[in-house]
Amino acid sequence: MTKENSDPNPATAPADPPQPLGRGAATKERIVDAAADLFYAQGLRAVSADKIIERAGITKVTFYRHFPAKDDLIVAYLERRAAWERMVILAASETAHGDVDETLRLVSYGIGQEACSPGFRGCPFINAAAEYADAEHPVRKVVDAHRTWFLSMLNKLTASIGIHDPAVADELMMLRDGAMVTGYLGDAKKVGAALLSASRAVVGLER
Repeated sequence: MTKENSDPNPATAPADPPQPLGRGAATKERIVDAAADLFYAQGLRAVSADKIIERAGITKVTFYRHFPAKDDLIVAYLERRAAWERMVILAASETAHGDVDETLRLVSYGIGQEACSPGFRGCPFINAAAEYADAEHPVRKVVDAHRTWFLSMLNKLTASIGIHDPAVADELMMLRDGAMVTGYLGDAKKVGAALLSASRAVVGLER
């Protein structure tokens, strides 16, 4: 019996162990790792390639082999962050088993927890948009693509309880954006509860 059909239920079959990254891929990940903290803490334009090279412990030749321009690295950093956020939001939806109120609770308190984490500086996508005003720039395109995805998820969420007005999803997005800004500039401890309360009011689930 082959490994693929040795367990009739794929959901309960043991997962294959993760395969190690190739040398080139591992180096690329190390560069993105080094850049991520610097970009988030200091800003995208403020961080030089030399600073990232020093943090990653690589040569300039290696850096530019993987990222011919610093903007390419910024795009990779934001794409990885977008993938992480999508994973978290989809996991919240699955955990809530489609219950809108529970999904809002999980997402709201997740944002609240992030806002209380050391070094929180708000939403990396809002921050990136502030530094890259040109809507045609590759960095802005990553930002816009992620926000489009986020809005589509909010529209699906509200549609599941009979709300088909895109303006409602827009309002939820505005609340999320405001929560991220408040988490940085205001009282981070209040963010999760305030976001949940406001989101419930928008979709008519006040408690």
